[in-house]
Amino acid sequence: MCPCQCLGPAGQTRVLVFLNGRLVPEEQAVVSAFDRGFLYGDGLFETLRVKNGVPLRWDAHWRRLAAGAETLRIKLPFTSDFLRAQARELSRQNQLPEAILRITLSRSVGQRGYSPKGADTPTLVMSLHPAPPLGPTSPQWKLHTASLRVPAGDALSACKSANKLLHVLARAEAEAAGADDALLLNPLGEIAEASGANLFWIEGNALHTPPLSSGALPGVTRADVLAWCQSQGIAAHKTTIDLSRLLRADGAFLTSSASGVVEVIALDDEAISTSSMTHRVRTALLAAWAIEANATAVR
Repeated sequence: MCPCQCLGPAGQTRVLVFLNGRLVPEEQAVVSAFDRGFLYGDGLFETLRVKNGVPLRWDAHWRRLAAGAETLRIKLPFTSDFLRAQARELSRQNQLPEAILRITLSRSVGQRGYSPKGADTPTLVMSLHPAPPLGPTSPQWKLHTASLRVPAGDALSACKSANKLLHVLARAEAEAAGADDALLLNPLGEIAEASGANLFWIEGNALHTPPLSSGALPGVTRADVLAWCQSQGIAAHKTTIDLSRLLRADGAFLTSSASGVVEVIALDDEAISTSSMTHRVRTALLAAWAIEANATAVR
């Protein structure tokens, strides 16, 4: 059971989950055994950081969710404003102002088989989960190159699909090798992303990140870092890269909505240089998150 708990009407602890328009106790948050999200991974999800009860970068996550829903031809059952308000209420009632919010959208129940016909009433769930701490100093992670490959230039790469089996297996392989995360390549040998984060590396005073055409997810935090670089006059390039170039980099880090900026110190047991730029980016990102949370919390 998720440890985010609050007191119910009878004084008993309970966990609340948003399910199809209502906040319900965890034990009542049940979807059908015939839900296509369960059967086929036919759906989408978003992961947001919650700070001071505020779901950060909501609009950017909503745009990606809406774009993915359009690609998958799933009709969003609620408006952005309604779900944002419900997410904040979920944080308040669970007494968990610092958390990870997951939004899960499924095509829901339809006829048996792959055809989506009849699956016209989507399921939408929002749940809160423990958040990794965000201290002033970045964690230092080791990466392992996954044996599986992600497609390059695939239209579905832009969707945060509920079917993440490739990423699950890549992460398991990395952990079995003693690493913290997996580095995923496409069939051309180009680096795409980590299993749950985007990659940046540093060459001199410039930042680089793989282009979306290499198979990377259009990460919200990735976009924020690129925008920050532009505001600071820091060169930032979308560059195809192989493993040998990454090992020669002056520094590298991962970005995600859950962990912010995480420094990379090794790849396949070979050391990668560290750079003060990583700390600078992390500090700027955490400051921006704090400003957003404090400004929105008082509304």
